[in-house]
Amino acid sequence: MKSRSWTIVRYTVAVAVLLVWTFPLLWTVLTSFKTPSEVFTYPPHFFFHPTLENYRQALVGYSSIVPNLGISAVIATSTTVLTMLISIPAAYALARRRFRGRYAVGLYVLTTQMLPPIGLIIPYFLIFNRIGWSDTYQALIAIYLTFAIPFAIWLMISFFEDVPLEMEEAAYLDRCGRFRTLWHVILPQVRGGIMVTLLFVFMSSWNEFLFAIVIGGSHIRTVTAAMYNFISVEQTLWGPLTAAACITMLPVVIVGMLAQKHIVSGLSLGAVKGGGRTR
Repeated sequence: MKSRSWTIVRYTVAVAVLLVWTFPLLWTVLTSFKTPSEVFTYPPHFFFHPTLENYRQALVGYSSIVPNLGISAVIATSTTVLTMLISIPAAYALARRRFRGRYAVGLYVLTTQMLPPIGLIIPYFLIFNRIGWSDTYQALIAIYLTFAIPFAIWLMISFFEDVPLEMEEAAYLDRCGRFRTLWHVILPQVRGGIMVTLLFVFMSSWNEFLFAIVIGGSHIRTVTAAMYNFISVEQTLWGPLTAAACITMLPVVIVGMLAQKHIVSGLSLGAVKGGGRTR
């Protein structure tokens, strides 16, 4: 009886936490289908006549976010690809190689995660304005790389350390070089961890707002900055704004669903292969 009561309590708490977490998302989706009068109805209605007018304004209206979706896709994809190309060999080297300054590099990578981004806005703005990179793709990609690469390295080191060292030694006995060992032996083992890192990097680059609104301009304006067009001094167009937010969420949701299998295996990698951690 006691065990049954404890199970009921756990499920009740889990459901309550899930409702608190999903309520803002549910409210955003519902608002995106409401007319202006229904948005401000009090008490709010959960049952109403839905409309697609908000999505029409967000996609083909005066403040269409379609061009900005393309800009965000280019920046987020470029940032993700470059981050993975740099971070994978760097994380592998820090996890496996023993060289002078290894711990200093690891400490630097961890320290960069502690820097408040808002404190770097003015230096970045002045630097890019001086070299003529304001309102360009390369400016935002460079900024995102400075945050994404240390994060990706810090995250993937643990995945590489979870791979048993004996697998590499067996590959070396078969006369495989370090690069072939990394490509054919190590990377398949940490594929789930790579997918987790890839999703986090893409998601953070796609959703970033602070640097996009300051460093970007009239030409290079990401979708998160473009949604700000629905907010003015006179009023906030909640319907089109929430519709744009729902559209902006779709790429991240699609990527997450496609990589779901690898993400689950990556998140459980440490628990499954913890015995193979090297020190």
